[in-house]
Amino acid sequence: MDLVNISNRLPVTLGKTIRKSSGGLVTAMENLNLDLQFRWIGWPGNYIDGEEAQDALTAELVSEYDYIPLFLSRKDIAAYYQGFSNSSLWPVFHYMPNLMQYKESWWDSYVKVNQLFCRETLKYLHDDTVVWIHDYHLMLLPRMLREERPGLKIGFFLHTPFPSYEVFRCHPNREQLVEGLLGADLVGFHTYGYVRHFRSAVLRLLGYESDMNVIYHEHGNTHTNVFPIGINASKFLDELQSKTYKRKLKQLTTVYKGKKIVLSVERLDYTKGIRRRLDAIDAFLKEYKDKDSIVFIFISVPSRGDVKEYRLFIEEVESLVGKINGTHATVENIPVHFMHKSINFHELCALYALADVALVTPLFDGMNLVAKEYIVCQNEGKGMLILSEFAGAADELFGAEIVNPYNINQLVSTLSKALSMGGEEKQKRMETMRKHVITYDSTHWAKSFLLSLQQLDNERVHTLSANSSMDEIVEVFAGKSSCALFLDYDGTLREFEDVPGAASPTDEIYEILGSFADISGVDLFIISGRKREDLERWFKDFPCTLIAEHGLVYMNPGASTWEHLGDPPEQAWKSDVLALFHQYEGMCPGSLTEEKSSSIVWHYRRCDPELGKIKANQLLEELYELLAKQPLEVHQGHKIIEVSSMYVNKGASVRFFTDNKHYDVVFCAGDDYTDESMFQVELQNQLSVKVGAGTTRAGWRVKDPRKLQQLLHGIAAELK
Repeated sequence: MDLVNISNRLPVTLGKTIRKSSGGLVTAMENLNLDLQFRWIGWPGNYIDGEEAQDALTAELVSEYDYIPLFLSRKDIAAYYQGFSNSSLWPVFHYMPNLMQYKESWWDSYVKVNQLFCRETLKYLHDDTVVWIHDYHLMLLPRMLREERPGLKIGFFLHTPFPSYEVFRCHPNREQLVEGLLGADLVGFHTYGYVRHFRSAVLRLLGYESDMNVIYHEHGNTHTNVFPIGINASKFLDELQSKTYKRKLKQLTTVYKGKKIVLSVERLDYTKGIRRRLDAIDAFLKEYKDKDSIVFIFISVPSRGDVKEYRLFIEEVESLVGKINGTHATVENIPVHFMHKSINFHELCALYALADVALVTPLFDGMNLVAKEYIVCQNEGKGMLILSEFAGAADELFGAEIVNPYNINQLVSTLSKALSMGGEEKQKRMETMRKHVITYDSTHWAKSFLLSLQQLDNERVHTLSANSSMDEIVEVFAGKSSCALFLDYDGTLREFEDVPGAASPTDEIYEILGSFADISGVDLFIISGRKREDLERWFKDFPCTLIAEHGLVYMNPGASTWEHLGDPPEQAWKSDVLALFHQYEGMCPGSLTEEKSSSIVWHYRRCDPELGKIKANQLLEELYELLAKQPLEVHQGHKIIEVSSMYVNKGASVRFFTDNKHYDVVFCAGDDYTDESMFQVELQNQLSVKVGAGTTRAGWRVKDPRKLQQLLHGIAAELK
């Protein structure tokens, strides 16, 4: 198996020499111990001027690491990276849409760079290649790759939170972004909350239904799952045994002798809750009697200094630190030590080990690996972790003190509690968390994701999106003298409407049907769940067979009466079902009940999508209990629930009309569960097309009725 790993940045730092990063993602990939050929595609992080310099860097990165650099212009670095990714997506994903900036040119650059990544990736794909894409910079890439290589195995992992729909909907490109991710076979998140938000956004923005871990759409299925990322625990454990670490720990122990240490480590970012943490420290020091005995150490790694919001943010933080120290400093102690810089690994581990409390209180964070790093370095279990409930790590680290970073009083009281907590309780809590963090490290995370991706069946069917794909199916009709076309109506020939009665045929539908009427040897069937009155009113003048109510009755071309395909079904059950459906109408505003001769339909297309789905599931449970052991079927279609006789279905209709007449081609097209019985009919010369999303037995798929209409135009032209 080949693995192509794709991220915005390659894990290298360019200077006089190339220095390889040692982050968790790098270690996770290197320690997979899976039988795979590995490549990594990404931007090297700097603007590289000139083709000669680019070629030289490419040669070195490929030969040394199997890293494939993708070079960006200064304009794209500013627009795609600093602009769209970090000034537009980042604040929205962290629940701060008020800080979102947007320019149409940024979006254009984002699309362009995702296309560059797509073209570069295509160069390295083989039959068994697996592609793993990382993070919000490349949300369009899964769909782009899927369109080029429909059978490719594609995974995507989002390293940030995915916000609630109410926040995500603020972004101008919301639909395109989630549509891009649905090109992946598997989309991974840190927590189930992020999965839930993503499914909600897909439902409300695109209308695609989902089960617990599967989203159904026109290109197949996209699976979702939870994969909490870990740290490179072995690197920290090795460091704790090194002489350099022990020397640094001894040195810092002397420097901070007699003092309690409260440590904060983070990239300097407005999402990390630094301002509120400083407010809490100020409030704490006002009540703390022994100010000489405590020190708050902030390690704030510089971040995105070329973005205006970050430059203003550092100025504000430095001002707050100065104010607190000016108020609470004594001759013997300055309470807040603020370091706006990176520190070496030995010193970081020593501070982690020495700190009495780690204060990790982001306003929102995808995971937060600082919390896990602190825990691993606490090999003596003397420290205590205070962790924001809005960090993904809070779902795992149950031994921490969990706080709301917006609640200053809670932060103050929890800090007091942590500093006074007994040693035995701290050791017990830390031991449990430390074992968890060491076991579920970054390698476990990467291996879990890739194994899950590999185990997914390829559930995609042929998708007619390009002319070349459409030509394949049109060519089946070449030279054929006898053909039957069974066409569903709502959702297949015609787009859905909120009110069923409003979905009358368009001029284009009449034009398509008329084109088949002039072709000898073609039998056309409109097979629908609609009432016979609807079909007769719309199509009686066309030379086609009308099949109403999923196959209950039919009318031959030129006839004036409807005939039953079998014996009329029993009707006694209808009163109880009607009463139940009307009850749910009252509970779900916007829903309505439609009664037909042999079935009853509850429509919830106009309801709030989440409420409609909840009520539909509840209604299904009640129907299964109410109708147990009765010869009835319950269908859940596109925003409908229908109860009908089990002896009436579209598949039986197809068999009825094909048993006594040979056709060179039997073409069936439909969009929902009720059409699957047509696709299951075993005919050697059958060709079936699913319209829209969802699992199917059909061999082909089109995106929507418009695409099917284009296909039917092509078939008619071929038959003429």
